[in-house]
Amino acid sequence: MKEFISYFSPVPNEIINFEWQATQIGFLIDKHTENYIPTLGSQSIVIFNIPEYEGSENIIDDSHCYVRRAFYQLHQQKMPSITDLGTLNLMSTRKESFEVIQKVITVLLEKNIIPIVLGGGHDITYAVYRAYADIKKYVSLTVVDKNFDIGLEEDKLASHSYFGKIMRHNPSYLFHYTNIGYQTHFVSPAATKMLNKMNFDLMRLGNVKSNFIDVEPAMRNTDFLSFDISAIQSFVSSANIYASPNGLTSEESCKIMHYAGLSDKLSAVGLFEYGQTMDNNFQTSHLLAQMIWYFIEGYKFRKNELTPNLKNCIRYTVAFEDGKNIIVFYKSQLSGRWWMGVPFKNDKNEIQNYFVACSYSDYETANSGEVPDRWLKTYNKFI
Repeated sequence: MKEFISYFSPVPNEIINFEWQATQIGFLIDKHTENYIPTLGSQSIVIFNIPEYEGSENIIDDSHCYVRRAFYQLHQQKMPSITDLGTLNLMSTRKESFEVIQKVITVLLEKNIIPIVLGGGHDITYAVYRAYADIKKYVSLTVVDKNFDIGLEEDKLASHSYFGKIMRHNPSYLFHYTNIGYQTHFVSPAATKMLNKMNFDLMRLGNVKSNFIDVEPAMRNTDFLSFDISAIQSFVSSANIYASPNGLTSEESCKIMHYAGLSDKLSAVGLFEYGQTMDNNFQTSHLLAQMIWYFIEGYKFRKNELTPNLKNCIRYTVAFEDGKNIIVFYKSQLSGRWWMGVPFKNDKNEIQNYFVACSYSDYETANSGEVPDRWLKTYNKFI
């Protein structure tokens, strides 16, 4: 643990030397301090910030993280075991810093501890992806962003190009990609066409707002949620040089985090592009703190339904007019959540079902005679 914790600077004394109420998070969680080193493995969630902005236009602030201060002030009950590891120390070169981020996330994933990362540039997402590759785990990546951040092949790793680096990583451990909240005027039609052709899920901002319930199954299919706060409306998230007038509301952002907390599959979260030097009224730090609060609130109500427990499910079979194709839906009697079975051949050439989280609207789509996009895109990955 001493070697692991050496990558972090402790939580500043000016944050911990405070008389918290018994229900405030500052009182309830474990903290890495100058006088105390927490034990790794005894917690469900760890939180730490990474002040790495070399690939971003946001600016480093050497003072303590305002999000932490706002988070500690919030009240909770029946908290899961959470540790604040402090601030990840940057190395002398950017390459070394990203290697440390990758190593830290790898250790946490192997111990089944969920990291909540406070960035830092959005390109830190690449280091987290590499951690999944280290443990040879295929990852379903969900990104909340107004852009796709593909960049050009010759671009250096940066906030605007990190996803292109993930797509070109060899060997690939990217099983699926979902974008939530992209805005058409910020992305090229060619990029949209390419990502759709790759059977990725793209949820345009307008569609997210009109069908928000579809975000919930997207989170249940997610391993790693990477949230760029430039996807949030600038008047509620102004501490970000990439802020835009249009975007998600603060309530919608908290709902996304709540769905992420509920997801039994999700194993890492990152909130990126917080430009602390621009947070003059501290509204953005309060919003990010509340988003983390909603994630924890969701986590407390996880149902241990990584895949449907078939004994506790109602099974619905939808047959199509051609008489050849069917889709089997499963509705949990425990939580009311839905899944679809997508058939594939395993290594022994046997037919098995890959369970895809879905919504009641997918069942309605199938009943109307159309194959749901979520089912079709998953099926195409196996053929």
